[in-house]
Amino acid sequence: MTDFPAIKTVGFIGLGIMGRSMAGHIQAGGYQLHVYNRSRAKADDLVAKGAVWHDRPGELAAVCDVVITIVGFPQDVETIYLAPDGLVAQAKPGTVLIDMTTSSPSLAQRIAAAGAAKGVAVLDAPVSGGDVGARNAKLSIMVGGDAAAVEHVRPVLTRMGENVVRQGAAGAGQHTKMANQITIASNMMAVCESLAYAKQAGLDPRQVLKSIGAGAAASFALNNLGPRMLDGDFAPGFYVRHFIKDMGIALAEAERMKLALPGLTQAKALYDKLAAAGHEDEGTQALFRLYAA
Repeated sequence: MTDFPAIKTVGFIGLGIMGRSMAGHIQAGGYQLHVYNRSRAKADDLVAKGAVWHDRPGELAAVCDVVITIVGFPQDVETIYLAPDGLVAQAKPGTVLIDMTTSSPSLAQRIAAAGAAKGVAVLDAPVSGGDVGARNAKLSIMVGGDAAAVEHVRPVLTRMGENVVRQGAAGAGQHTKMANQITIASNMMAVCESLAYAKQAGLDPRQVLKSIGAGAAASFALNNLGPRMLDGDFAPGFYVRHFIKDMGIALAEAERMKLALPGLTQAKALYDKLAAAGHEDEGTQALFRLYAA
């Protein structure tokens, strides 16, 4: 598909911790923004700046050149895209639909096929960078889908992040995000264990961070979430419950590929324990609770 209309109207569905900032960057880029969210109050600031509210996702899709979604779980994605009154059914031919939710690669492929049958391009484009990356328009965006469609919407994507990389056909963006989450999972355990060790050894963990955060051990988790752990700041930049969902998808894909991932298996077990203790709506750095107890 190469016959795309000029992008004037952009729809955005999912105005949570990350989505609201992402939609704001698009609006600031001069596009006419259309929005939908299950809780309308989260759209109030965008509507006050000129965004158009819609009561249903399908209504939004019918009037937009590009539609972006970032919702919670694969079942939410499936409903929004494939319901009889959903995005695929209601979008005009030539529309590009972009799912930025972390979701199932196989679902991404199925939605892309449904879109293609209607003359609608569907891209899977999950992101990494959390609430900070969303606020600062510094997200890493991993894209799967038609190459021409990716280039067509690149100006929209670069409003939200500088690192926009097409990884391959439909589903490739989600597979790349799984690789990202696998890396983070073991790294989060390592950061927690490192800080717990430093405290137990009688060191000032903040001083330790100054040293190891500038060396080979440096990572986003260490330098950005390590201080939050030490402050007891477990406010969500990315929810524990969503991370558990991501790890579950990755483990299911790994099992399908007959690949053993012991680090990811252990990380998910720890996060499941954290959620069972009532912390599923905290940020992923709350894993430190299990080490600091």
